[in-house]
Amino acid sequence: MIEIIELLGPALTLLAGALAALIPGIGSSRSVGRVGEMAAGVLTEDPSKFGKLLILQALPGTQGIYGLLTWFMIMMQSGLLGGSMDITWQRGLSYLMAALPIAVVGYYSSIYQGRVAEAGVALVAKRPEEQSKALVMSVMVETYAILALLASVLSILQIG
Repeated sequence: MIEIIELLGPALTLLAGALAALIPGIGSSRSVGRVGEMAAGVLTEDPSKFGKLLILQALPGTQGIYGLLTWFMIMMQSGLLGGSMDITWQRGLSYLMAALPIAVVGYYSSIYQGRVAEAGVALVAKRPEEQSKALVMSVMVETYAILALLASVLSILQIG
């Protein structure tokens, strides 16, 4: 009979992967939806702005991609993707801690990047030639999601 302590490592590792993918994914989907709603309103007045607005809508979705990448790295590094269940609770806890930067920062940066992208949609609605400025402002928020991804990935790679 398998003892509960033997399942704790794999359970913590699965939780780490789930949080890494789930939390930034929630933020990204929320923000992509909100920017899309605002862009749809602009497109009712001027459908020719679709290309400019689509880029702004897509930007807050990258954090969800970063979360999924982190999930994949946790599953590969731990051996769970290959079916291995030989993970100590300490190692599982390490994966959980390694997932926190992208989970937390990924969520918040997607929300705030969505807000900046919404403001960018308003800018493009009035002044389409200023799209590049709207993009730069939105990408500035992305920097912190990339730093969080880097922190999570480097932490995952250090777990034995």
